[in-house]
Amino acid sequence: MKTGKALLGILTGVAVGAAVGILFAPDEGKKTRKKIRNKGRHLADDIKYKYDDVVTSASKKLDEIKAVASKFAHQNGVK
Repeated sequence: MKTGKALLGILTGVAVGAAVGILFAPDEGKKTRKKIRNKGRHLADDIKYKYDDVVTSASKKLDEIKAVASKFAHQNGVK
């Protein structure tokens, strides 16, 4: 699950960088809060899609491993 941790670290870094960049931008408070809210929504969507991709990939890999193990067990007479 190293990929998941790396992905989470990268996304966290992007989120923090975006928030800091917005906070130091010379906009008025209302605009800044709106930008932060919008960025948060976009980042949340990105995280959800990435998470779904990781889960789907892991599920496919698990199915492949199960198929190989089942084939191996069948060939070797393991019940």
